[in-house]
Amino acid sequence: MALRFRSLGSGSSGNGTLVEVRSESRTSRLLIDCGFNLRQLDQRLAREGLQARDIDAVFVTHEHGDHIGCAHALSQREGIDVWMSEGTWLATGAPDYAGRLHLARDGEAIEVGELQVQPFTVPHDAREPLQLRCTDGARTLAVLTDLGHASAHVMARLAGVDALLLEFNHDVALLSQSRYPPFLKRRVGGNYGHLSNTAASEIARTVNHGGLRHVVAAHLSEQNNRPDLVRQAMAEALGAAAHEMLAADAAEGSPWLDA
Repeated sequence: MALRFRSLGSGSSGNGTLVEVRSESRTSRLLIDCGFNLRQLDQRLAREGLQARDIDAVFVTHEHGDHIGCAHALSQREGIDVWMSEGTWLATGAPDYAGRLHLARDGEAIEVGELQVQPFTVPHDAREPLQLRCTDGARTLAVLTDLGHASAHVMARLAGVDALLLEFNHDVALLSQSRYPPFLKRRVGGNYGHLSNTAASEIARTVNHGGLRHVVAAHLSEQNNRPDLVRQAMAEALGAAAHEMLAADAAEGSPWLDA
């Protein structure tokens, strides 16, 4: 089997990560977050030669609009199963998914075809946010966006991963100098907000090991960050060259990467 992933787009305007496992008999695909409208999602999938019906399930990490997006509409249109925490479902008004909704919990594994998904809780200002560790039994990918700090529980779930999609949301100095009102600066930079470049770099440095193949920066703020700052911070943390570092953007996401 082979596990691979790519971001379809990552930023405050929308987030979605496609995870795929191919075996001799089947291909299993999970869409982590669906923070676009249906037309945008269809267009992004079409760039990869895919259609929405090629997705086996959607996992929504939390209720913020740039993550849940068209999840309900997609499920209704295509009959796709959707996973999320009970808190996330309630925070969106407990809509009817016509039997396609499945409630996820910290530590309880989920099977999506050949892919096993292990949700874990994170500190973020949402009702019951979950991020994911995904494996095909041989390789492991962790998706970690939208959290204010890395708790011991979070770090334990990142141990030994082969690939990591990691939030690098803001540069501390740029956020401080931005036009954001003070309350929003406190929220973004707080313990339940978003990771700074410095905090994300420390996570990458701690997680780094000989088998770590990819770290992809995600959820960069268009107002409070720059890709060059992110790549430099990643390079220093991982002992690599800045031009080798990957950062998903809002429009194009990232290329396909083997975990």
